[in-house]
Amino acid sequence: MNCKLFCIFVHQIRKHTKAMIEKIQELITEVKALQAGTAEEVEALRIKYLSKKGEISMLMNDFRNVPADMKKEVGMRINELKTLAMERINNLRDAVSKAEVAGDDIDLTRTAYPIRLGSRHPLTVVRNEIVDIFSRLGFTLAEGPEVEDDWHVYSSMNFADDHPARDMQDTFFVEAHPDIILRSHTSSVQARVMEQQQPPIRVICPGRVYRNEAISARAHCFFHQVEGLYIDRNVSFADLRQVLLQFAREMFGTDTQIRLRPSYFPFTEPSAEMDVSCTICGGKGCSMCKGAGWLEILGCGMVDPAVLEANGIDSTQYTGYAFGMGIERIANLKYQVKDLRLFSENDVRFLDEFRNA
Repeated sequence: MNCKLFCIFVHQIRKHTKAMIEKIQELITEVKALQAGTAEEVEALRIKYLSKKGEISMLMNDFRNVPADMKKEVGMRINELKTLAMERINNLRDAVSKAEVAGDDIDLTRTAYPIRLGSRHPLTVVRNEIVDIFSRLGFTLAEGPEVEDDWHVYSSMNFADDHPARDMQDTFFVEAHPDIILRSHTSSVQARVMEQQQPPIRVICPGRVYRNEAISARAHCFFHQVEGLYIDRNVSFADLRQVLLQFAREMFGTDTQIRLRPSYFPFTEPSAEMDVSCTICGGKGCSMCKGAGWLEILGCGMVDPAVLEANGIDSTQYTGYAFGMGIERIANLKYQVKDLRLFSENDVRFLDEFRNA
């Protein structure tokens, strides 16, 4: 290469390098003024300036053409630009992230007035109290399906084939499946427990049950029960009475008295209905107890040996007792609610009365 051509080449290189320096200075000014309102905008800026095909990478690729005596100056300027771009984009990313977090705390669809906290349903309050009392007496919680088969609801509980409870007038059947029903009592849970474990058994079984009844102030097509079962060696009726007395006094007060009246249930023998002394008049007689001084709350009895045998338990070795009560009935007595329908109508005015229960 002759001298003239060399001089022209050097001149062109230096001219290109000066253009690079001007470009770097323009980018520095541009980077200092960068703004972004969203994470997507920040990412677009990062790609424009810091990606492999970004502005700074293009300058780095062109750095090889810078004359040796100017490399130091140009290199320092490119590093300055790169550092400034990284800091600016990171600051924008942090600012956008903080703004999004702060924005998450504001729900623009929410009503302007403060939202009132809810409370437990009165039936839930009573259910939990019943379960808690029996838990302290050694009973464990057991639950089962609401859609059941005939065996667990009736046959395993010693109901005769022609028992009225099996009729459509009393039980809800699943269409096209005559042996599948909505359970009419939580005794089906007891049957499942007896199938799966051998004594000693001590369980409490709360749950929703269904019966084909006309809805009124005193009846509903669905309601809630709690049933208990205790099976072991040498269990007696005296054990049953003492447990129920303890429950009544913890639920209704230490002065509560109980009485047991002979009755009949297919799954217990002997069977009894249990009354408690009226919680309003203390047994003296009032409108709540219709002047009798007593209020019926549950049925109970010794487990029939036929039930034990049907569920795989040796009735010659073990005895047991069972009891069952309606949660609505207990809630009625505890809170003096006279219309059963109120528990399922979701009237906020009614539910507000139990806010502190």
